[in-house]
Amino acid sequence: MSALAAKELHLLLDSSGALIVYQEQQRHWAGVLGFSSASRASEFIAQSHLEVAETGAIDPADPEQVASLVNAVKPRAVRYLLLDLDWRSGECVQVEFEGSAFGASRAHRFAPHQHRE
Repeated sequence: MSALAAKELHLLLDSSGALIVYQEQQRHWAGVLGFSSASRASEFIAQSHLEVAETGAIDPADPEQVASLVNAVKPRAVRYLLLDLDWRSGECVQVEFEGSAFGASRAHRFAPHQHRE
């Protein structure tokens, strides 16, 4: 599914209002979590036991909203969207950022970054 095919793109926010991003093992960049429906976002939150303060949504067909999202996360070394990440399998669609817009997308299996103690 293309990120642009959804009517709304649901994003997860932490208690301070920051977008939640994930970094993969062996990668320098991170990806912002996005879901094509509120139910997919809720399912991810329940399965992952992630502490999410709230969800927000943007219209992925609105260039200004997409540019605002991309420009907000790029300074944090975020270079793509992880669309509809399945907590158990790691399957998702990785949507690259091109400039201040969504670019190419591909099926992807996410491998979480392992934190060192």
